[in-house]
Amino acid sequence: MLQSLTSNSCVRLIQSNKSAWYFLFLVLGYVLYLIFGAVVFSSVELPYEDQRRQELRTAKRQFLQENECLSEERLEEFLAKALEASNYGVSILNNASSNWNWDFTSALFFASTVLTTTGYGHTAPLSGGGKAFCIIYSVIGIPFTLLFLTAVVQRIMVFSTRRPVMYVHTHWGLSKPLVAIIHAILLAMVAVACFFLIPAAIFSALEKDWNFLESFYFCFISLSTIGLGDYVPGEAFNQRFRELYKVGITVYLLLGLIAMLVVLETFCELQQLKQLRKMFYLKKEKPQDRLAILEHDHLSFTSVYDHTTTSLREDKTEPYVDVPDLVSPGGDDPMIR
Repeated sequence: MLQSLTSNSCVRLIQSNKSAWYFLFLVLGYVLYLIFGAVVFSSVELPYEDQRRQELRTAKRQFLQENECLSEERLEEFLAKALEASNYGVSILNNASSNWNWDFTSALFFASTVLTTTGYGHTAPLSGGGKAFCIIYSVIGIPFTLLFLTAVVQRIMVFSTRRPVMYVHTHWGLSKPLVAIIHAILLAMVAVACFFLIPAAIFSALEKDWNFLESFYFCFISLSTIGLGDYVPGEAFNQRFRELYKVGITVYLLLGLIAMLVVLETFCELQQLKQLRKMFYLKKEKPQDRLAILEHDHLSFTSVYDHTTTSLREDKTEPYVDVPDLVSPGGDDPMIR
């Protein structure tokens, strides 16, 4: 008996807090996914890092043996300065001296990466004034960019998603959720072809050191706004039409980001995903004090209504004024007759 009551109470507790349990499972799944990614990245990349470290140590040891007049401390000092400059996009190599990081087209490309929060990190402000302006520019520009992208995506969604789905639904008589799913898949395939596969082929042809996988990797890292910065186009030695190339990449990033947002918004409007999201949301409930006030007002109104109804019923059965009977003293009053 006690076991059945306990089990019933547990079932009621779980059913009454479904969204909390779903949210707990969501958090647990996200943490496990983070751990899974860390384990895979560590197991795949750690051997390559160790190999590169050994190669650098061997090259450094060989260089010091071939140049005995140079001490290890002086070499370390020189390498530290070179690496610090390289982190800011300034290289001491002869084949990189012709590329400027802060001409107009490069600055335009940098501004687009800042406003879209891609941030490759290959170029960063060197001066204090540039860093201060970058802060102010980002504080104003990032919300402005979000507003701009939201307005553009909202207008594109009308012609790319809502009207085609409604047209097929009304003219062909197909189920609207089915049409929406098929349309979302087709739209995603078109976006992948136009903004991943074709640009990856173009980048692999223009960038001598990039293969197709590396070019596709750059497209994905850029349009997902991850922006690791390990691959940046237009930085090769003697890049032809570098200014025009940088402007084209800037336009590609903006258009590609808009296309990705349109695809994501299309999938977010699917009924299945809406129901999935509702599983993890808190249900809107009225506050307890408001419920108590409403119940009190309802009871008060009911009691007043009942009291008024009862009084009216009693008033209908009884006369309003008691009139005494007129009795003649003599019993034969001609007026009463």
